[in-house]
Amino acid sequence: MNSPKNNSSGNGKCTLVGAGPGDPELLTLKAVKAIQNASVLFVDDLVSDEIVAFARPGARIVYVGKRGGCKSTPQAFIEKLMLMAVREGDNVVRLKGGDPFIFGRGGEEVEHLQEAGVKVTVINGITAGLAAVTSLGVPLTHRQHAHGVVFVTGHAKPGDAGTDFAALASAAAQARLTLVIYMGVTGSQQIQDELLKGLAPATPVAIIQNASLPTQRHAVTILSALRSTIEREQLQSPSVIVVGDVLQGLLALSGEADATRLREFG
Repeated sequence: MNSPKNNSSGNGKCTLVGAGPGDPELLTLKAVKAIQNASVLFVDDLVSDEIVAFARPGARIVYVGKRGGCKSTPQAFIEKLMLMAVREGDNVVRLKGGDPFIFGRGGEEVEHLQEAGVKVTVINGITAGLAAVTSLGVPLTHRQHAHGVVFVTGHAKPGDAGTDFAALASAAAQARLTLVIYMGVTGSQQIQDELLKGLAPATPVAIIQNASLPTQRHAVTILSALRSTIEREQLQSPSVIVVGDVLQGLLALSGEADATRLREFG
């Protein structure tokens, strides 16, 4: 069976679809409909097979994996493939983990296609940072503990100084903000050191790996033990690091604060 295309050659369309953190039940209805109607799907590395299974029979599936520390499909090549498919009349879906516009390079892809005269539709997905804390029964904001939330990357592109975590820590302390750090496992020692310049050592921290999936693992600790906890628990990417007082109750329940202090100072 051939993949269905739009009727007129060169009159394809493109939709960026947020696949969410991994659990297929967290997809929006709009996302499912877009996946089912696509004639070609360009799929990110972290999108689960269960989500790709919503594609209609005969749809062309192109895997364009991008994962930190691994061999990846160049971004410019992905954008070239998308544009070619649209010009061939395909109904293109770019299936991206989490939300297309939160550390998903969705903005770059929209800009490239729009410059080529292609109209792009974007369908939001639940971002991993939200799913991660929700899975622990913790909010990102709370009237008593956090007046806002900051989503930030812990991974800088080559030649970029990256996030100023020391300045961010000071702002978080003054404004009572929750910090949600993506792609921060590799640089967690530097992140810890910089955050400690503005936040208390006992600030609660959670590290959540594979949020929303059956393989999800997490650890709760304090900021001064961030790196040692990641090493001890052997937590790996993809993980989200959450920092802030919204985790106070979870930290108290886990008893990790007292245990960490004994390990460090006993």
